[in-house]
Amino acid sequence: MCVQYSEILFYEGEKMWMGNEPLASYFAYAGIKPVFYPRSTALYRGYIGTWEIVGQRLYLIQFEGSLMDGREVNVGTLFPDHPGRVFAHWYTGTISLPQGEILEPCVFGRPTYEQDLLINIEKGVVTNTEVRVNQVRAQSSSDEHLSYDELANEFPF
Repeated sequence: MCVQYSEILFYEGEKMWMGNEPLASYFAYAGIKPVFYPRSTALYRGYIGTWEIVGQRLYLIQFEGSLMDGREVNVGTLFPDHPGRVFAHWYTGTISLPQGEILEPCVFGRPTYEQDLLINIEKGVVTNTEVRVNQVRAQSSSDEHLSYDELANEFPF
Protein backbone atom coordinates (compact mmCIF):
# COMPACT_ATOMS: atom_id res chain seq x y z
CA MET A 1 0.00 0.00 0.00
CA CYS A 2 1.23 3.45 -0.89
CA VAL A 3 1.83 5.92 1.94
CA GLN A 4 -1.34 7.99 2.25
CA TYR A 5 -1.74 11.75 2.58
CA SER A 6 -2.37 12.58 6.21
CA GLU A 7 -5.04 14.67 7.80
CA ILE A 8 -3.71 18.02 9.05
CA LEU A 9 -3.89 19.31 12.63
CA PHE A 10 -3.03 22.77 13.90
CA TYR A 11 -1.96 22.32 17.51
CA GLU A 12 -0.19 24.80 19.78
CA GLY A 13 0.69 27.01 16.82
CA GLU A 14 2.16 24.22 14.68
CA LYS A 15 0.92 22.46 11.57
CA MET A 16 1.22 18.72 12.15
CA TRP A 17 0.40 15.58 10.20
CA MET A 18 -2.04 13.20 11.84
CA GLY A 19 -1.81 9.44 11.93
CA ASN A 20 -5.62 9.24 12.29
CA GLU A 21 -8.80 10.09 10.43
CA PRO A 22 -11.36 11.42 12.97
CA LEU A 23 -13.99 11.97 10.30
CA ALA A 24 -14.29 8.21 9.80
CA SER A 25 -15.75 8.11 13.34
CA TYR A 26 -18.31 10.73 12.33
CA PHE A 27 -19.43 8.73 9.30
CA ALA A 28 -19.86 5.66 11.53
CA TYR A 29 -21.62 7.73 14.24
CA ALA A 30 -24.00 9.28 11.69
CA GLY A 31 -24.56 5.98 9.90
CA ILE A 32 -23.49 7.34 6.53
CA LYS A 33 -20.93 6.03 4.07
CA PRO A 34 -20.14 8.66 1.44
CA VAL A 35 -17.94 7.46 -1.39
CA PHE A 36 -15.30 10.02 -2.24
CA TYR A 37 -13.34 10.09 -5.45
CA PRO A 38 -9.77 8.86 -4.81
CA ARG A 39 -7.72 11.59 -6.47
CA SER A 40 -4.52 9.60 -6.18
CA THR A 41 -3.19 6.24 -5.05
CA ALA A 42 -1.80 8.25 -2.14
CA LEU A 43 -5.32 9.36 -1.17
CA TYR A 44 -7.59 6.30 -1.29
CA ARG A 45 -10.08 7.81 1.16
CA GLY A 46 -10.64 10.66 -1.32
CA TYR A 47 -10.48 13.61 1.06
CA ILE A 48 -8.27 15.61 3.37
CA GLY A 49 -9.59 17.11 6.58
CA THR A 50 -7.89 19.97 8.37
CA TRP A 51 -8.37 20.14 12.13
CA GLU A 52 -7.45 22.39 15.03
CA ILE A 53 -7.43 22.11 18.78
CA VAL A 54 -8.55 25.31 20.48
CA GLY A 55 -9.39 25.51 24.18
CA GLN A 56 -8.83 21.74 24.49
CA ARG A 57 -11.55 21.08 21.88
CA LEU A 58 -11.10 19.40 18.49
CA TYR A 59 -12.61 21.15 15.46
CA LEU A 60 -12.83 20.29 11.79
CA ILE A 61 -11.98 23.57 10.05
CA GLN A 62 -11.53 22.56 6.42
CA PHE A 63 -12.51 19.66 4.21
CA GLU A 64 -11.47 19.00 0.64
CA GLY A 65 -12.96 16.16 -1.35
CA SER A 66 -15.19 15.18 -4.24
CA LEU A 67 -17.91 12.60 -4.44
CA MET A 68 -17.78 10.00 -7.19
CA ASP A 69 -20.30 12.04 -9.20
CA GLY A 70 -17.87 14.99 -9.22
CA ARG A 71 -19.62 17.20 -6.65
CA GLU A 72 -17.14 19.07 -4.46
CA VAL A 73 -17.56 18.63 -0.71
CA ASN A 74 -16.48 21.05 2.03
CA VAL A 75 -17.25 21.63 5.71
CA GLY A 76 -20.45 23.48 4.79
CA THR A 77 -21.81 20.64 2.67
CA LEU A 78 -20.98 18.03 5.33
CA PHE A 79 -22.27 20.18 8.20
CA PRO A 80 -24.72 22.79 6.82
CA ASP A 81 -25.38 24.24 10.29
CA HIS A 82 -21.63 24.76 10.87
CA PRO A 83 -20.08 25.92 7.57
CA GLY A 84 -16.95 27.50 9.10
CA ARG A 85 -15.89 24.85 11.56
CA VAL A 86 -17.51 22.08 13.52
CA PHE A 87 -16.80 20.76 17.01
CA ALA A 88 -15.89 17.05 16.75
CA HIS A 89 -18.19 15.87 19.57
CA TRP A 90 -18.44 12.42 17.92
CA TYR A 91 -14.73 11.69 18.23
CA THR A 92 -13.32 9.63 21.08
CA GLY A 93 -9.86 8.19 20.58
CA THR A 94 -6.18 8.99 20.44
CA ILE A 95 -4.73 11.24 17.78
CA SER A 96 -1.17 10.30 16.88
CA LEU A 97 1.17 13.04 15.64
CA PRO A 98 4.51 11.74 14.32
CA GLN A 99 7.55 13.79 15.33
CA GLY A 100 11.26 13.77 14.62
CA GLU A 101 13.24 11.87 12.04
CA ILE A 102 12.06 8.71 10.30
CA LEU A 103 13.51 5.63 11.99
CA GLU A 104 12.04 3.11 9.57
CA PRO A 105 10.61 3.79 6.15
CA CYS A 106 7.05 2.92 5.28
CA VAL A 107 5.96 -0.26 7.03
CA PHE A 108 2.36 -1.19 6.31
CA GLY A 109 1.32 2.30 5.26
CA ARG A 110 3.17 4.59 7.65
CA PRO A 111 6.83 5.22 8.48
CA THR A 112 8.03 4.97 12.07
CA TYR A 113 9.21 8.29 13.48
CA GLU A 114 11.40 9.00 16.51
CA GLN A 115 8.34 9.70 18.60
CA ASP A 116 4.60 10.27 18.48
CA LEU A 117 2.69 12.92 20.37
CA LEU A 118 -0.49 11.17 21.51
CA ILE A 119 -3.51 13.35 22.21
CA ASN A 120 -6.29 11.50 24.00
CA ILE A 121 -9.74 12.86 23.23
CA GLU A 122 -13.14 12.05 24.66
CA LYS A 123 -16.25 13.37 22.89
CA GLY A 124 -14.13 16.00 21.15
CA VAL A 125 -12.35 17.24 24.31
CA VAL A 126 -8.65 16.69 25.04
CA THR A 127 -8.26 14.66 28.22
CA ASN A 128 -4.46 14.29 28.24
CA THR A 129 -1.36 14.12 26.09
CA GLU A 130 1.72 11.94 26.20
CA VAL A 131 4.80 11.27 24.12
CA ARG A 132 5.61 7.77 22.92
CA VAL A 133 9.28 7.22 22.05
CA ASN A 134 9.60 4.72 19.21
CA GLN A 135 12.41 2.31 18.51
CA VAL A 136 13.59 0.53 15.42
CA ARG A 137 12.07 -2.91 15.41
CA ALA A 138 14.47 -5.83 15.41
CA GLN A 139 14.30 -7.69 12.11
CA SER A 140 13.76 -11.43 12.04
CA SER A 141 13.50 -13.89 9.21
CA SER A 142 9.87 -14.57 10.15
CA ASP A 143 8.79 -10.93 9.61
CA GLU A 144 7.80 -11.55 6.03
CA HIS A 145 5.34 -14.22 7.15
CA LEU A 146 3.30 -12.17 9.62
CA SER A 147 -0.47 -12.18 9.15
CA TYR A 148 -2.45 -8.96 8.83
CA ASP A 149 -3.58 -9.23 12.48
CA GLU A 150 0.01 -9.77 13.65
CA LEU A 151 1.18 -6.75 11.66
CA ALA A 152 -1.65 -4.61 13.03
CA ASN A 153 -0.70 -5.60 16.60
CA GLU A 154 2.97 -4.85 15.99
CA PHE A 155 2.33 -1.53 14.26
CA PRO A 156 -0.69 0.10 15.93
CA PHE A 157 -1.59 3.43 14.31
